[in-house]
Amino acid sequence: MSGVQPISPQGSVEAQFLASAHRLAPPVRGVAVVVISVFGLLAVPDEALPLGFALFGLVLAGAGVDCWAGFTGRGAVLSLVFAVLRVAAVCETQEWTGGPLNPWALNMLTTTAITLQWEWPPAVAVPVTSALLAVDLAAVGTDVVGTLLPRLVFECLLARLGFVLLRQSARRVDELRERRSALARAEAASLARHRQEREYLALLHDTAASTFLLVTVQAKETDPEQVAEYARHDLAVLTGAAGGATAQDSTVDLTAALHTVVGRGQLAVDVRAQGTPLVPASVALAFVRAVREALVNVERHAEVGTAVLSVHGEGDRVVVVVADRGVGFHPDEVTRSRRGLRGSVVERMVAAGGSATIASRPGAGATVRLVWPGE
Repeated sequence: MSGVQPISPQGSVEAQFLASAHRLAPPVRGVAVVVISVFGLLAVPDEALPLGFALFGLVLAGAGVDCWAGFTGRGAVLSLVFAVLRVAAVCETQEWTGGPLNPWALNMLTTTAITLQWEWPPAVAVPVTSALLAVDLAAVGTDVVGTLLPRLVFECLLARLGFVLLRQSARRVDELRERRSALARAEAASLARHRQEREYLALLHDTAASTFLLVTVQAKETDPEQVAEYARHDLAVLTGAAGGATAQDSTVDLTAALHTVVGRGQLAVDVRAQGTPLVPASVALAFVRAVREALVNVERHAEVGTAVLSVHGEGDRVVVVVADRGVGFHPDEVTRSRRGLRGSVVERMVAAGGSATIASRPGAGATVRLVWPGE
């Protein structure tokens, strides 16, 4: 099966969005209130400048905690405490630093309330925002409720709505990605089943079909015990008892593996090997079965008693060639209902990651070229 994997909760777009919101909200708040405090400090009367600088120092300290919490992912509660302290301090002292509805206190309050909507759930953000609003109203009086309260509620609702919409969009993206991943896994499983079916059909052709043909052509000369032995062997191969279905993908000597299919029939095979090519066991099995089918075709159809089997390397590839000087044929004229060369040779090598080509013409013999990895 392919390497398609389900999307983990930690790797989802929604989880990444939430992590980014929690990580960025404190530094954004810290930087924003510092900028607001710089302009607020410029509006402080001369007689209140010492108090203004003290408040500015508290703001800087809180901004440092905010940045530390955002960059390290720790100290969220401490950042919240500093956010509350500096807003409460500026609101309580605005009588001396700018008077009622002082922009410094008002902007710090709204900025803090907005960022809390992204950083904390409503169970925390709503009570904290309400407490800060109460502190500000206690400092300036209830006369400004009609001005301050609608503005604060509207800004907080917009911030929360934007956060919810973005989170829902991220969740929708996760659902689409998961659906696409599931479709890809299903497609990979279908392709794997298709390859297994093709391999089984090729095995059926190589084993049972050969035994049936032997019984049909040589019915009078074949020993029943020999036929039974062939049938038992075919059944073992088809059910995996012969080891073909459970072979491990360790590295094996391809030349030695191919020697196991030479000399089993009446055909004399001249083996020509260069070097000791090593391939995975599953690839060697594909080579063995493809070569066996090629040699069976030579024995049945080429009308010659000899064939040449060569094994050599070409760069990073392993090349196996089965050649004969028989009657030959037109490969393009072979009907699709005959699965010998197409199913047991070409498709089998392709399934193993290789390739197979068949060159022949009447009167010029045939050459089957097997290559792995594929050309």
